[in-house]
Amino acid sequence: MSDNDSVRLFLAAWPNAGVRAELAAARGAWRWPPGARPVVDANLHLTLHYLGEVARERVAALASALVQVDTTAMTLQPQDAEVWKGGIAVLRIDADPALLALHARLGDVLSGAGTALDRRPFAPHVTLARKARGAEPPRERADLAWQASGFALVESVRGRVATYRVLHTFGAS
Repeated sequence: MSDNDSVRLFLAAWPNAGVRAELAAARGAWRWPPGARPVVDANLHLTLHYLGEVARERVAALASALVQVDTTAMTLQPQDAEVWKGGIAVLRIDADPALLALHARLGDVLSGAGTALDRRPFAPHVTLARKARGAEPPRERADLAWQASGFALVESVRGRVATYRVLHTFGAS
């Protein structure tokens, strides 16, 4: 499959402008080491499922299948800020029952549509920076009010700098 025949996709809780500004403020409270690569504001999100490479011709059918997923309101509450293995700085998000239920419903629909699921356990988080080994998170927990009731199907556009393009939204992400 050539690059033009496939797209790299994921499902995400996609913040509105106000929440994105709050996430950017949470990112700004860190002390970053030289060489750290903070995620640009426009790319801040919470990944629900990473789909990887998908044939471009399957995107419409996948979007049609995702329409059937019921979405309910959920509160995405920040927990700890930490640096994970590989120097990934994250803001962990509380595993709210509504969030876990949405993740499970999406997984069922994706499996039914023939999409392989990531086998790693779901760890709700927002990636704030890469190459951040040695970064110092703030002492205070982020004060963030993220009310979500939907999700987005997003393309990760290839290029020197990662850019994301929302292809479809479902409910109010």
